[in-house]
Amino acid sequence: MRYIRYLILAVVFLFLGVFLVYPLISVFQKAFVDGQGFSFFYILQLVGSAPRVAAIMASLQIALWVTLVSLLIAFPVALLVSRRSFAGRNLVSGLMLIPLILPPFVGGVGMKIIFARFGALTTLLMKIGVVSGPVDWLGAFPMLGVVVMESLHLFPILFLNLAASFSNIDPTLEEAGTNMGASPVTVFRRITLPLALPGLFAGVILVFIWSFTELGTPLVFGVRNVLPVLIYDSVSEIGTNPIGYAEVVLLLLVAIAGFALSKAASGKSVDTFGRVSVSKAEKSLSIRGTIVAWGLIGIVLIIALIPHISVVLVSLSTKWFMTVLPRGWTLDFFRQAMSSPLTQTAMKNSLLLSVSATLLISVMGFFIAWLNVRTKTPGAGLLDAIAMIPLAAPGIVLAFGYLGVFSGWKIIDPRVNPMLLLAISYAIRRLPFMVRSTHAGLQQTSRTYEEAAANLGASPWRVIRRVTLPLVFANMLAGGILCFAFSMLEVSDSMILAQSEQFFPLTKAIYTLNEGLEHGVNVAAALGVWAMGLLAAAMLWTASLLGRKMGQLFRAG
Repeated sequence: MRYIRYLILAVVFLFLGVFLVYPLISVFQKAFVDGQGFSFFYILQLVGSAPRVAAIMASLQIALWVTLVSLLIAFPVALLVSRRSFAGRNLVSGLMLIPLILPPFVGGVGMKIIFARFGALTTLLMKIGVVSGPVDWLGAFPMLGVVVMESLHLFPILFLNLAASFSNIDPTLEEAGTNMGASPVTVFRRITLPLALPGLFAGVILVFIWSFTELGTPLVFGVRNVLPVLIYDSVSEIGTNPIGYAEVVLLLLVAIAGFALSKAASGKSVDTFGRVSVSKAEKSLSIRGTIVAWGLIGIVLIIALIPHISVVLVSLSTKWFMTVLPRGWTLDFFRQAMSSPLTQTAMKNSLLLSVSATLLISVMGFFIAWLNVRTKTPGAGLLDAIAMIPLAAPGIVLAFGYLGVFSGWKIIDPRVNPMLLLAISYAIRRLPFMVRSTHAGLQQTSRTYEEAAANLGASPWRVIRRVTLPLVFANMLAGGILCFAFSMLEVSDSMILAQSEQFFPLTKAIYTLNEGLEHGVNVAAALGVWAMGLLAAAMLWTASLLGRKMGQLFRAG
């Protein structure tokens, strides 16, 4: 069995080396090496170009605003849920997952109608007398739609991290501070907040990286002076202009720096003895307090659901101009979304790619977790660390690297047929989800059952197949469902690698329809509603399988 473990280790190492490490190294090599050797020429060209510096600053500005807005939304709700007991509190964590079921790329399709010069927001404000005429929101504030859309999508990630952090604090420490005469504000500032900082920082960094590297939302809102869109526009020059590699390296360095900071903060020792006196920490709210609590939660959810509602309304409307709500209704756009050659091909492609990616990461994720938890194989820890790289390497970086590395390869040339590389990129992007989910399942499962099977004469493979896999099946299923759903709606890899319409996945079809004439926006919204339903079902199923451990899948550290 020892030799088989080494064989598995070598195969997974080789796969990740070719399709993860090598493309990233190649990106760095082409950004820093010219005909005369190592050089900072392309990086200096990047930071010396005023338009590119402006794009970098715009990306940073978006990321900072999205992080701040997400924190302002998530912080009070997480504190309320973790510190107060009230009727229906257990439903809140599930409800807070709702915003995640609509990718900001898709939500932008509907929000553009709301923010339009003669859209729903302007009309509403004119009717109540706040403004006297049409307001060009996206023209006057070009990044407004991007910040709003991404904030409403990403704040649940911060909520999950904060709620877990607040819940894990030993309440006796706070009680000791109170007994020594500290005010509630001082207790919170000097005890609660420092103990919650690792979770807070992990969530903040993940939201910052996600919003800094987001490609789809700026494209939908027409915000092209940001770094991810510059990289997208550099795809056509990937073989002739190395400045695109410099842009990718800069994006990757920011993501890596954020991830490293998160790991460092999460590694700081703030261990306590856990919640040994939960009843003392959680004060029950009165009926009036419960109403206020649900009022706050309701306001947050109503605001967070505006993009979802807008997409549904656009998919059903025949006319929506200078009115708060549409004036005509139809289901025909759903029929068109399912019947047009473009969408049918895109649906088939996405299904094939997502199933392939899920099967691939199910095998890899299980063996990576198994090698680390159930064996002491040398190199298993390094393999686990490599498998976590996609958390810090955005999809746009990996896709750009694939174009640069594999163009010209006979079998997997992405310019000829990108399907294999799309499936692999989807799998690698979601590999950390599967590894973490399976890792948790193996840690929670006693070795006793496997040892008993081995003592009864079962071979190692039979033990894995008949004992280990069934014991962690729920965890693997949870990771697989989430990976499948996110793969169906992957944006960056799809936008960059799929250049021909016959290979368009679902998200590339939505973007193409959104940019089309006549009722393309409506058909794109109808596809978005389908996607929203898919991800909602996946989230609910995953949450039911993992429970409160759902938040562990959305942590950067």
